[in-house]
Amino acid sequence: MKITDVLVAGDITSAISQCKAPESFDFKKFFEACGLSKKPAEEVKKVFAILDQDGSGQIDKTELKLFLQYFSADARELSDNEAQSIISAADNDGDGKIGAAEFQRLVHS
Repeated sequence: MKITDVLVAGDITSAISQCKAPESFDFKKFFEACGLSKKPAEEVKKVFAILDQDGSGQIDKTELKLFLQYFSADARELSDNEAQSIISAADNDGDGKIGAAEFQRLVHS
């Protein structure tokens, strides 16, 4: 499955363009711009599965650093600070990773 099976390519391009500069990534703005925040739970789960590259059922900091590249291959990597900000916002159980339910809450927050 590809991200474009769930989201519109033009919306992804627009979202990526808003966070090209280092330290400019805002997950709430990104989810709104790419249209993910408007998608039902089933669609968000599909995107989560794409982001969970190792199939562990959780997204860790290494996977988060590559977050934008899962949406567009030529996008930049997130910095450690940007990846950590996502974990801090979503990690409700304190394990340092984001599970599917945590991701769902983050996207729809």
